[in-house]
Amino acid sequence: MESPFNGDIVKGKVALLTGGGSGIGLDMAIQFGKHGASVAIMGRRKDVLDAAVASLTSLGIPAVGYAGDVRKQEDARRVVEETVTHFGKLDILVNAAAGNFLVVAEDLSPNGFKTVMDIDTLGTFTMCHEAFPYLKTGGGLILNISFHNSASNWYQVHASAAKAAVDSVTRNLALEWGADYDIRVNGISPGPIADTVGLSKLEPQDVDVEATTPLYKLGSKWDVSMAALYLASDAGKYINGVIIQVDGGLFLSKPRHLPKESVKQLSLAREKKLVATSKL
Repeated sequence: MESPFNGDIVKGKVALLTGGGSGIGLDMAIQFGKHGASVAIMGRRKDVLDAAVASLTSLGIPAVGYAGDVRKQEDARRVVEETVTHFGKLDILVNAAAGNFLVVAEDLSPNGFKTVMDIDTLGTFTMCHEAFPYLKTGGGLILNISFHNSASNWYQVHASAAKAAVDSVTRNLALEWGADYDIRVNGISPGPIADTVGLSKLEPQDVDVEATTPLYKLGSKWDVSMAALYLASDAGKYINGVIIQVDGGLFLSKPRHLPKESVKQLSLAREKKLVATSKL
């Protein structure tokens, strides 16, 4: 779809996106770049980053990729510093790195719970902490990618807890850093987004996901990226501490969509399929 925004609404800005090598993160990087920004993307898999950077530069977007783990402070600091060294500054931080999988609560190990909390919540705060010295110099923006209906979701107690904490981090930093440093901190909470790993991993194929949303259709990565552009542009300059739901109204209700007995079987089958696909 064509963008409704002018092509220069984030011209001259520098954006760093974690989880920017694929999915929603990559689409946001593309849209930021198409609208005038220079972009740095961060992820754990160098081959994925290299392919993403090649895709971005083929569109004429100034782009670099840095391998790193958001859970490690030394990685976060290095990537932020290298971004600033390469582009001269940092204006926008997007925290899109995340982990999730379907599991019945009683089958979830504490370590599995901790892993998702570390990636989503600790990783988000760590990146914010390391980006702060650079963002405060020019009134920067932080965008934290959340999770539709993060208060509760069937068979995702770990991710729901992690993203609810991310939402709390968003609001608290918006309060403190907005008041003291003119840093705006907002969130985007996507619902079922077509052609994403999240949808393929978390929604059973025999369920009509579109029928569960009030708009009776799936969202697209473009929808999430347009929300991000709005918040990053001057049009959103007075928006702070807000979490935009990009989910077609799904946050209004959440019925049980999968029998409890089927969760483990479905989750194992999906993981095997994804592993097999990644080896092709």
